[in-house]
Amino acid sequence: MMFPEEKKVYVFELDDVIFSKKDYLLQVYYLFASFIEFTETVPAQADLIQFMKDHLERQGEDLLFECAQQAFGLDQKYKENFERLHVNAILPVRLQLFDHINILFRALKAEGKHICILTKGNPLEQLNKVKFVDWGEYENEVKVYFLDELIFRGIVPLDFLADEFTVEPSAIQFVD
Repeated sequence: MMFPEEKKVYVFELDDVIFSKKDYLLQVYYLFASFIEFTETVPAQADLIQFMKDHLERQGEDLLFECAQQAFGLDQKYKENFERLHVNAILPVRLQLFDHINILFRALKAEGKHICILTKGNPLEQLNKVKFVDWGEYENEVKVYFLDELIFRGIVPLDFLADEFTVEPSAIQFVD
């Protein structure tokens, strides 16, 4: 692969760009369902997981807990546990980079390009995802930045990245 000479830094999002966000969420749902079954004995873990998976595929993440709560009679007190798991779950299985991302990263590194992640969303949840990505040979190669944190601090992300990598903003390529 050949990349434009003027582009020095390639910036990626995490979710559904370098790995499947669904892979993360399904593991969170598995952990939550296990916790509920262990704590309350009902509903069965498999039933709750299937419900959550179906909801995710048909309606997305929005109101997932509330729908599960209504369908299974879950106590409202478990909503905090559900939300906390999104931020600090210890995943049973590592998150895998998409095959095409592995190929792209390899090609970028071969041409001496910098790779970084600029991810939006709750920085704590995004950091948790980063911890469980199987980075393979890129473990110490990829820098991660949190868009919401930069914006909260009043920092313009493009300018910040340009300074970090000592390049002009025009040398940065966003990949989505």
